Amino acid sequence: MNYTTPIQQERVIRRWVLSFIVALALSGLTAFAVETELGWLLDHWPPDPRGSLRIWAQLVYQALQDSNTRYPFLAYGYDWLAFGHLVIALFFIGVFRDPVQNKWVLGIGMWACAGVIPLAFIAGAVRGIPICWRLIDCSFGVIGLAPLVICYNKIGRLEKIYQTTGSLSMSE
Repeated sequence: MNYTTPIQQERVIRRWVLSFIVALALSGLTAFAVETELGWLLDHWPPDPRGSLRIWAQLVYQALQDSNTRYPFLAYGYDWLAFGHLVIALFFIGVFRDPVQNKWVLGIGMWACAGVIPLAFIAGAVRGIPICWRLIDCSFGVIGLAPLVICYNKIGRLEKIYQTTGSLSMSE
């Protein structure tokens, strides 16, 4: 779809950015109750003929139960993980408000998403995380990268339009 006016392009960018903010915040909020959520997931797990991913999820769930019972303070790390997601989401509000001026936030976000892949493979190997789980982790970086690249490119087009019109943004 070709968006011909800068105002339409800014609306599309804002929708993508808002979707990213919501997804980032929701993924962070899920870290607060990871044991409960994983228990629910295991209760509703569809039949799997090989079962290797379910076996791994069951092991993770048992480890969470054990550590939350014996060492509940370790869950504090998940609280900080959740908080980190929420704080990072706040930075994208700047992109929502003024996409052109805050394009740099998207650049950092893209680097962060790309960084998920080497982290998953390196730290996952060191920690003994199965490859299937590491690929799931990588998918979050790839999925997160897609809307950021789309917005970054659209903002680049807006910058060219604003340079030719002598305007910094349509909100002026």
